[in-house]
Amino acid sequence: MIIGTKAVKEPEFVTEMCKRFPGHIIVGLDAKDGRVATDGWAEVSEVMATDLAKRFASDGVEAIVYTDINRDGMMQGVNVEATAALAEEGGIPVIASGGVTNMDDLKRLAPVASKGIIGAITGRAIYEGTLDVAEAQAFCDSLKS
Repeated sequence: MIIGTKAVKEPEFVTEMCKRFPGHIIVGLDAKDGRVATDGWAEVSEVMATDLAKRFASDGVEAIVYTDINRDGMMQGVNVEATAALAEEGGIPVIASGGVTNMDDLKRLAPVASKGIIGAITGRAIYEGTLDVAEAQAFCDSLKS
């Protein structure tokens, strides 16, 4: 189960879900300049994504899907630095989202994967033809060896 806005507005809900469904809760954090956004990005809070991640780590959240809303759908590349910092500081594995445009983005994520980046989500790049899914999967599979 992936929990988004409700996780930010009612973090105790995440705590309860982690107790009820251990190992099955992922939180989606969308952020602008490191601050968590909610309600379809309409509201940007003062809460830092790293602070919220630390709280969720103690609750037992399995992973965070992290979207840098400045880059999502913009075909400008993933925010590697912020994604790696969230994984490292937050203490929860992170799935990068927002800005994955081509193989170069995956290659930029690979060296920091050891900090806790466990995957990447892409959408527009597939539709635009700038990322070949088979090539991307083969590359990611090669990192496991």
